[in-house]
Amino acid sequence: MGVPKRKASKSRQGDRRAHHALTIPAMDRCAQCGATKRAHHACLACGTYRGREVIRRPAPDTEPTDA
Repeated sequence: MGVPKRKASKSRQGDRRAHHALTIPAMDRCAQCGATKRAHHACLACGTYRGREVIRRPAPDTEPTDA
């Protein structure tokens, strides 16, 4: 098993972690309902992607039934 011969300096440690930063996902507006959605993903509010319904959503006036 590899064991470091010397302690890694703070500079080297920082260089190694230079790509570890978190990024905020790209957001867009839905063309159908105007809700905020992630880019290149289906809209969670209305269930459409690129103008087509890909997720079936219940009508807003009906209550979901528990079976």
